[in-house]
Amino acid sequence: MKIAFVAGFGPIVRDVAASRAFYGEGLGIALEEISTDYFGNDDLGGVNAFALWPLAQAAESCFGTDTWPDDIPAPCAWLEFDLESADAVAPAAAEMTEGGHRLLKEATEEPWGQTVARLLSPDGLLVGLTYTPWMHKTGTG
Repeated sequence: MKIAFVAGFGPIVRDVAASRAFYGEGLGIALEEISTDYFGNDDLGGVNAFALWPLAQAAESCFGTDTWPDDIPAPCAWLEFDLESADAVAPAAAEMTEGGHRLLKEATEEPWGQTVARLLSPDGLLVGLTYTPWMHKTGTG
């Protein structure tokens, strides 16, 4: 078997309204009602990275310790939305906070050069608002 690309990804949601508010209103992803309570977007850009990320490393990234806090549900997956610049990450995180969403990590430049803010979605995904420099093409040709 040879996988060509990730054909689709989406959280399994328990609260459609809360998830629509998080992804649609909070993150600004255009969501079309495809059928009753099933919303999607077939025009969002693809996946540039797929990785198995140990929970201990995710905890280190968010909290500076290799143990996930007991009072915050542990995520089952991660999803990162890359923004147009490193300078766009902090304002995007502020928008999410102003929309009532709780940040786990303020915008920070990581040692490997990625700028990231993290929050937990209503569905239990660890969501990153990021700028990953090596994933952005530079120049015109």
